Amino acid sequence: MSTRLFRRDEDHEEIRGLAREVALGRVAPHAARVDEEHAFPVESVQALVESDLHAVGIPEAYGGPGADLLASVVVAEEVARVCTTTQQVVGANELFAWPLLLGGSEDLKTQYLPRVASGETLGAFALSEPEAGSDVAAMTTRAREVADGWELKGTKRWITNAGVAGVYVLFAVTDPDAGSRGISAFVVEPGDGLTFGAPERKMGLRGSPTCEVMLDRVVIPRDRIVGEPGQGLSLALGTLDRTRAVVAGQAVGLAQGALDVATVYLKERRQFGKRLADLQGLQFMLADMAVRVRAARLLAYAAAEEAEEGTTTMSLAGAAAKCFASDTAMSVTTDAVQLLGGAGYVRDYPVERMMRDAKITQIYEGTNQIQRIVIARALLAG
Repeated sequence: MSTRLFRRDEDHEEIRGLAREVALGRVAPHAARVDEEHAFPVESVQALVESDLHAVGIPEAYGGPGADLLASVVVAEEVARVCTTTQQVVGANELFAWPLLLGGSEDLKTQYLPRVASGETLGAFALSEPEAGSDVAAMTTRAREVADGWELKGTKRWITNAGVAGVYVLFAVTDPDAGSRGISAFVVEPGDGLTFGAPERKMGLRGSPTCEVMLDRVVIPRDRIVGEPGQGLSLALGTLDRTRAVVAGQAVGLAQGALDVATVYLKERRQFGKRLADLQGLQFMLADMAVRVRAARLLAYAAAEEAEEGTTTMSLAGAAAKCFASDTAMSVTTDAVQLLGGAGYVRDYPVERMMRDAKITQIYEGTNQIQRIVIARALLAG
């Protein structure tokens, strides 16, 4: 297993400073309302677009900042620290971009990546289905060649930004007899004939739209395939090997935000004639929370560097970071609610929202059970 350490430089600290300033000043003020009203975070997303923080990983050649994966993790951390919903919405941009960057034709990249990089539209990544979440090989959406290009038919589920995104990378089976090797990736637009289900009623990330995407004999041009037929699964996994580091960053930010609130509360709240911060039992809880957050942050940064360098252990590193960081987000937000007591259980403080938001980080982009399988297989291979 690699022992490589992450390298953070002045550029990363500069982008962190900008992301923190925008997050605190222009995203945080809307976070509670976005959650309460299940509202799309229009103002927050616009703030990130105006600051060029909405798709930092898109290369300069396609109109993006051209930042590395560690920068994407840092931005995700700072935005999620105040509003995980907003980070999730813009995070889907890089989920859309990575399959094109890994396998798309130059024409496809030139046609679509600048639209996301400019903030003209949001991207989406349509992999999961009602009966094919962790079991990707059970995918039933089909794509077949027709005279005009590709005809797609099927249903995708749990798709972030569905209904608001202007471009989708969508995965479908092109060779039913080839199993997982028969999956291909395509770029699809709403105007191609997509229809969308009602928004899911979610525990957390309430302002991030999640819907079904339905394709009833949707026909797209032949050149909308990403890479070659049968490359879809490798493109999906290659994407997730990278974006799991970003999810880890998201989880770290969420946990740090809860730790921040809990720390301030313990300093201000008095019980039994003294500050809660003076009670050793609560100090120990706070210390354990801080240790987990720091460890998760290091794993996220290290995973980003491994993915950037394309090491042989990048899949393991991404899985370990995502698994540990999301478990940390769940445990730290739960502990934050406990430390605030009754105040933590009501909406006067953001920790109950953070606790609800944290749960999904253990589920999407591969459940943590799947991450443990990835880690074990990497350790036992060879």
